[in-house]
Amino acid sequence: MSEHLRQRSIRSFVLRAGRMGSGQARALAELGPRFLLPYQPGLLDLHAAFGREAPRIVEIGFGMGHATATIADSHRETDYLGIEVHEPGVGALLKRIEELGLDNLRIVQHDAVEVFNHMIADASLDGIHIFFPDPWHKKRHHKRRLIQPAFVALLARKLKHGGYLHLATDWEDYAQQMLEVLSADQQLANTADTYAPRPEYRPLTKFEQRGLRLGHGVWDLLFRRR
Repeated sequence: MSEHLRQRSIRSFVLRAGRMGSGQARALAELGPRFLLPYQPGLLDLHAAFGREAPRIVEIGFGMGHATATIADSHRETDYLGIEVHEPGVGALLKRIEELGLDNLRIVQHDAVEVFNHMIADASLDGIHIFFPDPWHKKRHHKRRLIQPAFVALLARKLKHGGYLHLATDWEDYAQQMLEVLSADQQLANTADTYAPRPEYRPLTKFEQRGLRLGHGVWDLLFRRR
């Protein structure tokens, strides 16, 4: 872990209470041994985890996993690793894995900062998704936001040359911060002048659709590793 990350104790999550449904609990118990990868303080062997060589995308903070499962279902030629700490969301995604018969999706239930620091090799990923991270909307809490220079530098190192970092948010001031932070990282290049059109692979969530109907904005940022 870099000295800056250690000093700031950045985390990719805030623990929140959440009830496990019976279906989620069953999925966790029955499917967890196959699809959950335990956190380890050493590099993850992605080839062994998926049993094949394929493009590899990591999603940080997948929530209840709706978008994650939809993307993995539509792109079965690609392997996806989802990182999430909240057990109900992990259980919900495991249910979707079973329902859709997905074999190209694995989960690590742990803090993404530690996973990226210890488990992901440099220049090993084809893409990273971070969709609607906690905006910490109060100004005094902005320092808790995930998208900070040190973390973005860490993410960029894990991308192959030409690999992409895709962020999305529905908070305009967070979008502006994201754009400033990503634009300042010399490892990354913007694929658009500022914000990017929503790529076809990112599905609209119900929350996002409702917000768009009410006139709320959504901002996508798509940068590539130089």
